[in-house]
Amino acid sequence: MKTTALRLLGLVLLLLLSFWLLPVRAQTVTVAADGSANFRTIQEAINSLPATAARPRTVYIRNGTYREKVYIDGKANLVLRGQSERGVVLTFPQARDLWLCGPDAKAGDWGVATLNLRNSPDITLETLSVVNSYGFDAAGEVTIDCPTAPGGQKKVSKTGHQMALRALPGATRLIARHCTFRALGGDTVSPWDTEAGAYYFKDCTMEGGVDFYCPRGWAYAENCRFICHSKEAAIWHDGSGSRDSKTVLRNCSFVGDDGFKLGRFHREAQFYLVDCTFARNMADADIYHAVSGPGPKQWGRRVYYANCHRQGGDYAWHRDNLATAEGAPKPKDLTAAWTFGGRWNPLMGAMAAVPAAQLDTTAEKMLLYQRTVGGWPKALGEVKINYAARLSEGARAGLLDSKNQNDATIDNDATTREIHYLLKAFQQTHNPAYRQGAENGIGYLLRMQYPNGGFPQFYPDLSGYRREITFNDDAMIRALGVLRRVARKEERYALVDPELVPLAQAAVARGVGCILKTQVLQNGRPTAWCAQYDEVSLLPAKARAFELPSLSGAESVSIVRFLMDEPATPAVKAAIEGAVAWFEQVKMPGYALKEIAAPQEKTHRDRVIVPQPGATLWARFYELGTNRPIYVGRDSQVHYQLSEIENERRAGYVYASTWPAELLEKEYPAWQKRTASR
Repeated sequence: MKTTALRLLGLVLLLLLSFWLLPVRAQTVTVAADGSANFRTIQEAINSLPATAARPRTVYIRNGTYREKVYIDGKANLVLRGQSERGVVLTFPQARDLWLCGPDAKAGDWGVATLNLRNSPDITLETLSVVNSYGFDAAGEVTIDCPTAPGGQKKVSKTGHQMALRALPGATRLIARHCTFRALGGDTVSPWDTEAGAYYFKDCTMEGGVDFYCPRGWAYAENCRFICHSKEAAIWHDGSGSRDSKTVLRNCSFVGDDGFKLGRFHREAQFYLVDCTFARNMADADIYHAVSGPGPKQWGRRVYYANCHRQGGDYAWHRDNLATAEGAPKPKDLTAAWTFGGRWNPLMGAMAAVPAAQLDTTAEKMLLYQRTVGGWPKALGEVKINYAARLSEGARAGLLDSKNQNDATIDNDATTREIHYLLKAFQQTHNPAYRQGAENGIGYLLRMQYPNGGFPQFYPDLSGYRREITFNDDAMIRALGVLRRVARKEERYALVDPELVPLAQAAVARGVGCILKTQVLQNGRPTAWCAQYDEVSLLPAKARAFELPSLSGAESVSIVRFLMDEPATPAVKAAIEGAVAWFEQVKMPGYALKEIAAPQEKTHRDRVIVPQPGATLWARFYELGTNRPIYVGRDSQVHYQLSEIENERRAGYVYASTWPAELLEKEYPAWQKRTASR
C-alpha cells in the first residue's frame, strides 16, 4: 500500500514538472470585421495588449476589409498576421497635404499613414494588404484652406504623398512578409530612422508614385514586386545617418507606367541591386541625385548592380559593378545579415552580437543638445527642439560647438523631460552615458535652486524675468518632482548616483519651504499662488507684458497636487485646505469657454466666455486683493472682460479653463480620507 502511494506521488510530481517545463504560449488575439472574434477592429486588438512581452504577441486578422487608421505606439514584440494577403485589406484614404493642413497638423507625420508605427521595435507584418486609397478614390485635384501654406491655400493632387506604411524613429527591426502596400501617390512605404532603422521585406508587393519605397537607414527587400506610377523614381534611400547605411534589393522586379524611372536620392545613399529584373518600358535613366537635395558630399555616389536585366535588352548603366563597392563583396555575400552588419538577423528573429552599450537615437540627440552646465534649452532661436527630427552632420557639429551657451532652462518641460527619458534609455540599453547625462541634469537642477528654495526659469542666464522664482507653466513644480523622485529612489531614479539622494532630499525640503512662504495670505488666511515671485523679497512679480502680479487659477492646482504628496504636516495641510477654499470661492459657475470661428480676425478664430448651465470656469489670473478675474493683453492694461483684450491674445493664450475641477471633485476628497487618521 505504501509503495503504491509513493508511486502515485511520484507520478503526480512528474506530471507537475512536465507542466512547468512546457513552453509559455505567446498571447494571440483575433480580429474579425463581422464581430465573430475577440475584436472588430485591428486598433482595438492592439490596444488590448501590454506594451512589452518576452515573446511575440500575435494579432490574427480574419479575411475582411478594415476601414481604419491604425497606430502602433510604444508596443514591442508584436505580430500582425492576416488570414490571407488578398483577403485582409486595411485601408484608409489620407493625403499627407490634407493631414498637415488640418486640425491634427501639430502631430506632424504621426498619423499621416494608414498604418503608423513609432517607438515600437520588433514588429512583424504577415499576409495582409495595407492601402492608402486617397489617390484611387479622389475625383481630381482639390484646393483647400491651409494656415501653414503661402496665401493660406494649398492644392492637393491625386498623386501627392500618400503613405500606406509609416515607421517613425523607434520602430526599428520591422519585418514584412507576403504583404501588399498600395497607394497612387508617393512615399507608400516610408520606414524612416536614419540612425537606427532596420527593415526587412520578403515576398511583398509595393505600389505607388514617386519614391514609393523610401527607407532611411538599413533596408533589405527580397523577392519583392515594385509597381511604379511615376516618371520620377520608384525607389529612394537616405543613408546620411551612417556610412554603413544601405538599401539592398535582391531578386526584385520592377514594372510600371511607360517611362518610369528606377530611383533617386537626395542625401547620402547606398543602393545594391542583385538579380533584379526591369520591365521593357522602364526609362533609360540610372538611379540619380535629385538636385533639390544636398547629395552625397561625404561618401560619394554609391549605386551598385549585379546580374540585373531588362526585358528587351539591358541598358549600359546597370551593368555589373559590384566589384567597385567598398570591400568588393560578391553577390552571394549580400544577405540580410550582411545588410544589417551583424546587428540584427531577421531570419533568426533576434538581435545578433548586440553590444551591451546599445544606442538609443533619441537619447543620443539629447546628449548632443545638453549644455555644459547640465541643463537643456527649450529651443534654438525661435525653433522648438524636436528630437524626432533628423540631424545633419552640420547640425551635429553646430550643437557640439554651442555646448557652452547659457540658454538652459526648466521652461516648457525642458531639462526635466530629458532627465526622465535618459534614465529610461539607460534602463533599456545599459549605456552609462545616458545615466551620466541624467545625473548631470539632476546636478543642474540642484545648482540652479536658490538658497530660499525657489527656482529661476533659466540658469545661468538670470536676465529680466528669467531670474524670478517661476511657478509659471509648472516649471518649479516639475523640477521639484524630479528631485523628489531622486530623493525617494523611485523606479528608474533609483539608478542614479546614491550621493545625489541626500542632496535631492534637502532641495525638496527647501522647495516645500518656499512654496509655503509664497502662498498669498488674505486677512491671515492662505489662498493661492502667483506665477512669478521676486527671488529676494518673495513678493509677486511681473513676467511678460500680459502676465501681471496676480493669483493663478492654473499653476496653483499643480502646487496643491505636489503638496498632497508630501507629509501632511500642519503647515502643509493648512496650505492645501486654504487653496481649496480659495478655488471654491473664486469659481465662475454657469460659464464655459468656447472656441469659435472668426473669419474677420487674422487668427480666423476666437475664444469667448458664454453662459452654460452646469458648467464651471476658473480664470488664469485673479486680481490681488479683490479676487476678481482679470484679462491682460500686450498693453499690460487690466480688463475685467475677456472680450476687451485683443484677439491675438484671446486666441493665442488660455485665460480661463477648468484647471481645478478634478482636484476638487476627486483628488482632494481622496487626500482628506488618507490624512484623516493622521
